[in-house]
Amino acid sequence: MEATAATPNFSRVRLLVLDFDGVLTDNRVLVNEEGLEAVFCHRGDGLGLEMLRDAGLEALVLSKERNLVVAARCRKLGLACHQGQDEKLATLKGLCSERSLSKEQVAYVGNDVNDLECMSWVGLAVAVADAEPVVVKAADFVTRKRGGLGAVREVCDLLLEALG
Repeated sequence: MEATAATPNFSRVRLLVLDFDGVLTDNRVLVNEEGLEAVFCHRGDGLGLEMLRDAGLEALVLSKERNLVVAARCRKLGLACHQGQDEKLATLKGLCSERSLSKEQVAYVGNDVNDLECMSWVGLAVAVADAEPVVVKAADFVTRKRGGLGAVREVCDLLLEALG
């Protein structure tokens, strides 16, 4: 994927932070009669995250959702999973401090209003194509692909291209 003049600078990013529902999933949930949940994810997102990790960039999930499916998907993708986070920005600041990263070195990908605080704090705020309008408006970059349908892969490709 080639960056355009309207594409912000991805080269400063050292940490990619992803919301889960609506970013790594298509924002739908299947619930069976026992209350167990399942979600739809995109295999290309997983490969993009693997390539990002191989290139030395860290990615992690920061989610308000508290569910076994979040942990299972993160485990499969080899992502650190910080779920059940009602105060996402405080958690994000702590994660950056632990890694000695400035906010300018962080990209955050979100889709809904509970992502706005984090998006306004980081150096690169990304909204998936089907994000809520207020989130799209707050973003530095909006993916062409929808959440759970390759949006994360699109971001990974831009980060990899920026790394050279």
